[in-house]
Amino acid sequence: MQKPLVSILTPFKNTERFLDECITSILNQTYTNWELLIVDDHSTDNSYDIVNQFSIVNSKIRLFKNKGNGIINALQTAFKASSGTFITRMDSDDLMLPNKLEVLVNNLQQYGKNHVAIGCVKYFNKEGVGPGYKSYETWLNELTFKGINYSEIYKECVIPSPCWMIHKEDLLACGGFSYNLYPEDYDLTFRFYKHNYKCIPCKTTIHKWRDYSTRTSRTHKHYAQNHFTTLKVHHYLDIDYNPNKTLVIWGAGNKGKIMASLFLERNIPFKWICDNPNKIGKKIYGVTMLGFETLEYIQQPQSLITVANKKSQKEIRQYLHKLNLKPFEDYIFFC
Repeated sequence: MQKPLVSILTPFKNTERFLDECITSILNQTYTNWELLIVDDHSTDNSYDIVNQFSIVNSKIRLFKNKGNGIINALQTAFKASSGTFITRMDSDDLMLPNKLEVLVNNLQQYGKNHVAIGCVKYFNKEGVGPGYKSYETWLNELTFKGINYSEIYKECVIPSPCWMIHKEDLLACGGFSYNLYPEDYDLTFRFYKHNYKCIPCKTTIHKWRDYSTRTSRTHKHYAQNHFTTLKVHHYLDIDYNPNKTLVIWGAGNKGKIMASLFLERNIPFKWICDNPNKIGKKIYGVTMLGFETLEYIQQPQSLITVANKKSQKEIRQYLHKLNLKPFEDYIFFC
C-alpha cells in the first residue's frame, strides 16, 4: 500500500552556509515518500546554485523563485505547487533528525484529521545556546509531551514553525498561508487553535533548531515584540474575548501599554491594574492605574496578564486561585 505523500515547504534566503546540511537531513529520512518544494526568496549569495545542484540529481526536490517578497509569499508559492496528502514546513538553516517525517506521519495517521502532529525540538549553536532559548525549548517540549500546547498560546508561539504536520485539507480549511500577518508561524498556530485542531502528544525529539545571531526571527522587524503583542490581541478579540465580562489589563510595562493602545484604538473599554506603587493612581493614555487588589471587586473580570517576572507570575496565579478564577474564562497570561 502506497504511503501518503508528504509535501515539505521550505523558503530560503541567503542560507548558503546551512543548505547542504539541511537538504541532506531530508534526504536521510527513514520515511521516503516526500517532495521538497523549496523557494528562493531573492537570495544574493550562492544559495540558489546550491539547491539547484540538489534538484538536478533528485526529482523529489523542486526549486522555485519567489515572485513576491518574504516568507509568506514564498510559502504560498510552495504550497500552491504541493501535491502531498500531508503538509509540513522546514527551515533552510535547520536539521531534521532521521525519523522526523516517520514520527509525524505515523501520529497523524493514527489520530486522523482535525489533528496537528508535532514533535520535540532541540536548539543548537556551535557557540552554545543562550539561557533564553534553552528555557523556551524546555517550555515548548513540556507542552508537547502532553499535547497541551494551546494552554499557554498567548505567551509565545506554542508550535515550532518547522516541526508540525497536518492534513492538506485541514490546512486549507483554516486558511493555509493566505493571511499576510507576521509572525506567520504564530498566526497559523492561532488558526489551528481557533479551528480546534488537537495537538498530538509527542515525547520524541525530531528537529534540531539552529540558533545564530543573524537568524530572521532575531533580526527582522516582523518578529519584533510589538508585532507579537498586536497579533496576540488580534486573535484574542477573535477567539477568546467575552464582551459580557469586564476586560482587565494587568501590568503597565511595554506589553501592557501596547495592549492598552490597541484596545483604545478599537474603543474597547477596560480596567488597568498593576502592583507598582509608583504607577497606581496615575494616568497612562488617559486611563487611571488601579491597584491589583481592585480585581477582587470587579464584576466578572477577564484579566490579561502582561507581567513577565516568573516569581510575580507565581504570586499572581496564587492570588487568582484564591479568588476562584479560571484560566481563559477569567484570566489569560500574555507573558
